[in-house]
Amino acid sequence: MQPSPYTAPPPVVSLEKVEFMRQGIAHLFVVGDTTLDEPHKGFVRYRGRFLVDPADCFDELRAVFEAQGFTPTIRDEDNGRIAIVAIPQVFNPPASDWRINLALFIATVLATLLTGSIYNAETQEQAFQLWRGWPFSLSIMLILGAHELGHYFAARHHKVAVTLPYFIPLPIISLFGTLGAFIRMKEPVKNKRALFDIGVAGPLAGLIFAVPILLYGLAISEVGPISSTGILEGNSIFYYLSKFVILGQFLPNETSDVYLHQVAWAGWVGLLVTALNLMPLGQLDGGHIMFSLFGKRAGQLFIPIIVILVALTLVSYLIYGTATWALWILLLFFFGRTHAEPLDDITPLDPHRRWLGIATMVIFVLIFMPVPLRILA
Repeated sequence: MQPSPYTAPPPVVSLEKVEFMRQGIAHLFVVGDTTLDEPHKGFVRYRGRFLVDPADCFDELRAVFEAQGFTPTIRDEDNGRIAIVAIPQVFNPPASDWRINLALFIATVLATLLTGSIYNAETQEQAFQLWRGWPFSLSIMLILGAHELGHYFAARHHKVAVTLPYFIPLPIISLFGTLGAFIRMKEPVKNKRALFDIGVAGPLAGLIFAVPILLYGLAISEVGPISSTGILEGNSIFYYLSKFVILGQFLPNETSDVYLHQVAWAGWVGLLVTALNLMPLGQLDGGHIMFSLFGKRAGQLFIPIIVILVALTLVSYLIYGTATWALWILLLFFFGRTHAEPLDDITPLDPHRRWLGIATMVIFVLIFMPVPLRILA
């Protein structure tokens, strides 16, 4: 087929709409000058100053622009001036198909039941008695479900369209039975405060379940002679101290280690998942928190963190023969480079959120495992 010789003309912004939007926000924002950014794309930039706190008036501002087919974004320019950039698009995401979420949820329950039934099974028959895996399955699904619903309800509180949680089953025999879960934001968030709330709600909600599940699981686990074969779970500062508090000794030591009950294993996996999500990069929960705290400067963390993970991978490979973080480093190249920018990029976090953000990063340090798993041979 030959290409058509006709070329569609570039979109033209109606000057009537430009003026209508300027007048509609006059009681909120004093416009100094107006320009067309990339006229072929239809962006309109209003430079000036706010008469009202952007956090208090953004919804009203957005309604004015959306009535004309635009979405406002607020940016702080390099010269210190504030600009409202009108994007010729209104976000009206379609409804999601909840049947996909339900199917993945059921598949993940079955996969985690299988993982739990295999855990500590003494015979092949026991390994496939799925009912035996209910303690692990219930525990890990509570942790993952709380994590994702924390995101979900925080997003709904801020009127951000999101999907229901997508659970990811691992349908082969594995240590976890799942690769976690996620929700997808179907539109940009309003400001840094909303981005922070959505990012921090998941890990904190998950930890509310993960910590007591881990401590209870440790209390019903057994301590025995250390094994020279098998898989050894990694220590974080919090996990190491938890074993001392519950079991009265630092483990593993030269002679003994704890043999985790499947409930304790679910709690440990919950800590690992939370730590991975709290890495302060890109689209991860920790990335949302860091961008909310430091703006675009958060992007400067990418290279140092990748270097640290590469170093940990090299050390673990040389000492233990396992390339611990290799796959995660690869994933971070896709998901760790760019941050989710809110529509209003100038409204800062309030002091309470800033302190909570700092506390959450301290939690990350406490639960991070430099070497999550080791294979003993």
